[in-house]
Amino acid sequence: MSIELSERRGALDVGSDAVGLDATAASSRSYQVRTYGCQMNVHDSERIAGLLEDAGYVRAADGSDADLVVFNTCAIRENADNKLYGNLSHLAPAKSARPGMQIAVGGCLAQKDKDSVLAKAPWVDVVFGTHNIGSLPTLLERARHNESAQVEILETLDRFPSTLPARRESAYSGWVSVSVGCNNTCTFCIVPSLRGKEVDRRPGDVLAEVQALVDQGVLEVTLLGQNVNAYGMSFGDPEQPRNRGAFAELLRACGGIDGLERVRFTSPHPAEFTDDVIDAMAETPNVCPQLHMPLQSGSDRVLKAMRRSYRQRKFLGILDKVRAAMPHAAITTDIIVGFPGETEEDFQQTLDVVAAARFSSAFTFQYSPRPGTPAATMPDQVPPEVVGERYKRLIALQEQICLTENQELVGTDVELLVVADEGRKSAHTQRLTGRARDGRLVHFAAGDRRGHDVIRPGDVVTTRLTGAAPHHLIADAGVGTHRRTRAGDAHEASRMPTTAPIGVGLGMPTIGAAPAEPVTVGCAGGCG
Repeated sequence: MSIELSERRGALDVGSDAVGLDATAASSRSYQVRTYGCQMNVHDSERIAGLLEDAGYVRAADGSDADLVVFNTCAIRENADNKLYGNLSHLAPAKSARPGMQIAVGGCLAQKDKDSVLAKAPWVDVVFGTHNIGSLPTLLERARHNESAQVEILETLDRFPSTLPARRESAYSGWVSVSVGCNNTCTFCIVPSLRGKEVDRRPGDVLAEVQALVDQGVLEVTLLGQNVNAYGMSFGDPEQPRNRGAFAELLRACGGIDGLERVRFTSPHPAEFTDDVIDAMAETPNVCPQLHMPLQSGSDRVLKAMRRSYRQRKFLGILDKVRAAMPHAAITTDIIVGFPGETEEDFQQTLDVVAAARFSSAFTFQYSPRPGTPAATMPDQVPPEVVGERYKRLIALQEQICLTENQELVGTDVELLVVADEGRKSAHTQRLTGRARDGRLVHFAAGDRRGHDVIRPGDVVTTRLTGAAPHHLIADAGVGTHRRTRAGDAHEASRMPTTAPIGVGLGMPTIGAAPAEPVTVGCAGGCG
């Protein structure tokens, strides 16, 4: 999974009563969720928002102070720790001045630092981990009642996050987890110790959640897991047989969902990426021609030290197969610079692979040791100044590749799903932003449109590419076609999708139980 550090805030409208809580009291309390880290954390925050709304909390208005601030944390990089504790310090005076205000810390850093969060920030009210998100409303109520901090960190997952309600961040695009945890033992990664061993959801539960989103107008779904292509080998339901081809089958099944226009997934592992997945991608029309394939290093010696069970030749062979089946596929990656023991020769091999792979973009990181990982105690840690210099060279090479690859697309027509994150890029050019099917970001000239012709996030347009930059494309040729969608209607009305709890808890018996059926949430007309 790409580790892109970001901060997002979420929390939406009033929900229903939560079991065991005083929803009447909670209904007057506002909340805010601040998210740091990867896609998995962003999706977990949607579950947190859903839980809080079910307990009667309401969204804090933009720019206002919240009665509850929840930090959903990342532990992959050191600056994640620094950012969290810095923000907690900034909130300390506000909490002192506002009796009844609460602060909760959850996620990967809370799981890792369960014994030290309160020592560093004693004004925090609740600390919860990656395995017990569902406990948050109860812990908050207990902290209020007992007037003391509550810490609950489970070592293993007791139920899938999908069995919790979710309040989504987007009207047109949604995350759907296929699994939790990871069975790999990469020496630089702390995720397996924080999220546990991989446990896969039943296919019917995954498809039911996808259907629930589509029923509310969502056009695009991203299947999410630490290692999505291992799906099928670690089902949480003991009655579900292991199936090495389950992920390819899941992609094909998504192709049969009417109204689902785009399917993406992240992230696969090169060691377990199989030809049946490539075939499913190429043969399923709504699966996008986009693949995120983490490289980490181009040196076989470093890959072995990282405990990455593939080598340079296998990696490049996968890319060749993908491009043979989908010539215009956009392939992205993750790369770590300065892993312990990396020599100049090792780094040059990484540059050689990057030059050969022609990635459309890359998430690049300077290695930083994380306590609790084998790599943190390895000898021959690379000096920071050497890591920094190599990092600059890698960035320069990848930027040039990105620009060249994007320039080759100028003059072609693209279909864009209009997105909200970037907004209008220029009042003079009247540009909006969309995502192409291959995932590339495109700023396009929308023109001066009014009334029914206004283009909204969630709508679909076609246009022609006229310019390129390393990280985006320009389309100033005007909009060819504009299709208004239910997702655009929902976004315009500030109506985000919600999904009810879907599926069974871990290890629940299924003998005699009916198979999972697609779940419809909202009215048949898609009004949500």
